[in-house]
Amino acid sequence: MAFDITLGQYIPGDSFVHNLDPRTKLIIAIALIVVLFLVNTFVGYFWIALFLLLATINGSISARSVVRSIKPLTFILLLTVILNILFTEGDILFQLGFIRITEQGVFRGLLLGLRLILLILSTTIMTLTTSPLAITDALENLLGPLKKIKFPVHELSMMLTIALRFIPTLLEETDKIMKAQMARGADFESGNLLKRAQNMVPLLVPLFVSAFRRADDLAVAMESRCYRGGEGRTRLNELKYGKADYLTLAVVLPVLALVVYLF
Repeated sequence: MAFDITLGQYIPGDSFVHNLDPRTKLIIAIALIVVLFLVNTFVGYFWIALFLLLATINGSISARSVVRSIKPLTFILLLTVILNILFTEGDILFQLGFIRITEQGVFRGLLLGLRLILLILSTTIMTLTTSPLAITDALENLLGPLKKIKFPVHELSMMLTIALRFIPTLLEETDKIMKAQMARGADFESGNLLKRAQNMVPLLVPLFVSAFRRADDLAVAMESRCYRGGEGRTRLNELKYGKADYLTLAVVLPVLALVVYLF
């Protein structure tokens, strides 16, 4: 069983989206998430999807990477759509016994499914075109004013970066352990739900041991490099807005606001 997931992965490049300031991409990603929860029409989602398509093309992101970002959450997407179709009250389109499909249920299910897909794509485009370190610097910079009230901005940003960085590593480790256990006769795919959960124990124990070992190695590495948090920390590459960043924000944010107003 292979884990094919793009979350946390960064693909280096020299595209327009790659060269944008990470703060610009983070602001737009947050704005997109807010807009997706404010808009409740397919027409509005069409314009957001069109914007994400343009960002994908300008970011030189392959269609395979887009599919990989959605594939791991296929079950959640289908479950969300099916539950909304079956359990939303409204005008009945089809009924067979206790199974009842309503017009409002179909609309709500498809709308929420599309919303989830667009949410995944909006964050995937940012992580594929922005390194974890750049995301950390951008988040810390944007949350900088909170330092005045003693909010641990740097620590929060660092934890987020470490989490994003180690998602692909832990998935790769899980795949290796699973293959090793299957070579020894372990079966992770047959039996009922309870049996499968029991079969996961030989996988979870070494995975947790490996995760704690990696965490300890990371702590030692940070200590050996005299890491003491964000106080007095300098950066090799300082974040600076360019003309492309100002132009992108000046175009994208008003367009998103217009989508919310119209749809």
